[in-house]
Amino acid sequence: MKRLIYWLLGERAGRVVVGSWRWLWGLPVESGGKVAVAVAEESLQSMQESVQQLAKAVAQQVGAYERAKKKYQDKTRELSSFEQQALLAQSAGQEEGARLAMGRAIGIEKLLPALEQQVNQAEVFVNASKDKLNRERLKLEQYKSDMQNMKDLAEVNAALESIAKVNNDFNIGSARSSFETAKRAVEGRHFTSAALAELSENPQEKITADLEQMTLDEEVSQRLKRLEAAPILRLPETPQP
Repeated sequence: MKRLIYWLLGERAGRVVVGSWRWLWGLPVESGGKVAVAVAEESLQSMQESVQQLAKAVAQQVGAYERAKKKYQDKTRELSSFEQQALLAQSAGQEEGARLAMGRAIGIEKLLPALEQQVNQAEVFVNASKDKLNRERLKLEQYKSDMQNMKDLAEVNAALESIAKVNNDFNIGSARSSFETAKRAVEGRHFTSAALAELSENPQEKITADLEQMTLDEEVSQRLKRLEAAPILRLPETPQP
């Protein structure tokens, strides 16, 4: 299924679709949320598969190189063996045997340069492939570390978003501001009502009432003074029976 999606949509778009399969469709990777993490995981899995395929290819190259190297070594030993046979045959007076062995040695000797070139070329390719494999493995390990860091960062982002949501849902600062506004409104209403009551009172009536109160207070004081100055009259005693 994944290969079919990659073939239909292309590798990059296919990774986005496959990575977000378990999440909502159509969310952009740039949002940095769960879809981005899922796409990163899918990309990391693709890189792991590519590195595994590269490792298999390098292993095949190494096998081919070892076979070519062994073939070259075998031919080198054969050359030495035929030369030795030719020498022994020549020493024994077996001219035909010596010529036959030397002919085989010459044939191998002509073949060896081509074999040596192939072995050297295979060695260059194998070393280059090994270096590439090592680099890709190092990159893969770095991406694995980045993947874990990405997951941790996504969890922190989710926590921060939850905190922000709580602050928005329970906006104490906004409630405090509303309370202060209401308080100022009530106090302002009180001052307005007091001023209105003061202004609605008739100043002439207030002056008259004040004068009457002052007159009454003065009369009460004079009466009390006269009572203090007047002699105290004793009441007649009631005769005892």
